[in-house]
Amino acid sequence: MRIAISGKGGVGKTTLAGMLAGTLALKGRNVIALDADPDANLGSALGLSPEEEVTPLSEMQDLIRQRTGSEDDYGSYFKLNPKVDDIPDMYAKRIGSIELLTLGGIKKGGQGCICPATALVKALLTHLILGRDDAVIMDMEAGLEHLGRATAQSMDALLIVVTKSSWSIRTALRLGKLAGDIGLEKLFAVANLVSESTDLKQIRDQLGDIPLIGRLPYDSSVAEGLLRIDANDELSPAAALQNHTPAMEQILAQLAGSE
Repeated sequence: MRIAISGKGGVGKTTLAGMLAGTLALKGRNVIALDADPDANLGSALGLSPEEEVTPLSEMQDLIRQRTGSEDDYGSYFKLNPKVDDIPDMYAKRIGSIELLTLGGIKKGGQGCICPATALVKALLTHLILGRDDAVIMDMEAGLEHLGRATAQSMDALLIVVTKSSWSIRTALRLGKLAGDIGLEKLFAVANLVSESTDLKQIRDQLGDIPLIGRLPYDSSVAEGLLRIDANDELSPAAALQNHTPAMEQILAQLAGSE
């Protein structure tokens, strides 16, 4: 299962990414958790402390130069398909059966030229999505810059997180168009920060052809993290994930049924 998660900033996409990754890991799956949001918080959601912060791959200049053969960011020749298959084992932060990788931002140089850091990140994504059998949960910003056509077409789904705000719905519709442009056809929405007064029918109607397959209420316990890990590297769910595991299982079941 390979799922990309996007949406307007502040809607809770990192929370959903962490919950799905945690649910799959607790079910015994090996999970690659990819933090592709420049404002990287997926590690914190999964229970890492600030001292365990993971350096984004796009900022590892020595690694980028070594793998791409670049001398600087722009204006020199470099490999567009660098060696990346050993990067998860070398640089991922393990959280039980979850391997967390922070990708960092995608940048482009003058006149649209791809830069060495972007080449490394793109090659790694292709390897993780096309070349391995792990479950992949990818937390993205409100765009799809990290996904090329080949990787997008191999994703099982794009989950767009929305709230009742019109801004989040507009972002969802824009993401739906971008996804179609790169061949990512399976789009679904999850409503977050839902209260008893939230009009889910109105949200469904505004989303048009994007099916709404899940809902999550506001939960202050999310701020305390989603997973706990003991001295034996065993995972257990924190309160927020325990509260919402049935909702995660329902979402995963609907995604599996859509294949």
